[in-house]
Amino acid sequence: MWYLDTLMKMPAWQLFLVFLLQNLVVFGAALGLGYAIRHYFGISTPTITRKEWSVAGITVIINSLITLVGGMLWQSGFIRLSWGWSINVLTDTVLLLLAMDLLMYIFHYIIHHTVLYRYIHQLHHASIDPTPIDLFVLHPVETMGFGILWLMVLLSASFNLPAVIIYLCLNVIFGVVGHLGFEPLERHGSGQLKILQWIGTSRFHHAHHQDIKGNFGFYTSIWDRLFRTYLPENKQ
Repeated sequence: MWYLDTLMKMPAWQLFLVFLLQNLVVFGAALGLGYAIRHYFGISTPTITRKEWSVAGITVIINSLITLVGGMLWQSGFIRLSWGWSINVLTDTVLLLLAMDLLMYIFHYIIHHTVLYRYIHQLHHASIDPTPIDLFVLHPVETMGFGILWLMVLLSASFNLPAVIIYLCLNVIFGVVGHLGFEPLERHGSGQLKILQWIGTSRFHHAHHQDIKGNFGFYTSIWDRLFRTYLPENKQ
């Protein structure tokens, strides 16, 4: 593909500008989608503070730097990506979701049960009733931690590029959904679907913001159920 060939030949500074633009687009799309959903359901939204904009901006820059490191590792052959529409798109997407969900669960659990919570993660939990901007209100160390986990997974094996793109899109969608501050599915009467019990819905992550003792997963509730950190239904 010409686009990948162009990226492969770019020097680091040009690559960073491309990834910075990409992350700014993701940032804008995430906020646009999140606040549009809140507006559609008639949920009032507090004004975003200058501090929230500042922290979110730093998060976007760090995400761009993490993407740059990934791009340079790919240019050097350490990250291997294949191209093609096959069953590998599905299998790799599922593998990436489950692997990252487990690693982020472990990282998230450790943060909550060590001094890291007070000095790092408490910034994110300043919002008990999150709004979409809170997806990006993270301590820089935490942002780098999640980014390093992502690079570790990419370095572990060869992955299908469309699957990586799909995973990244799903990651943003789950992030937005988790920080809506309400459960839109319940407004449509579909909140009781059995499969939703296993997915990281708005209600699932909102409960974590209100009770920091459970629901450490991101995309699923699998690890919380397995390791007995799943919050009871009456707390969700």
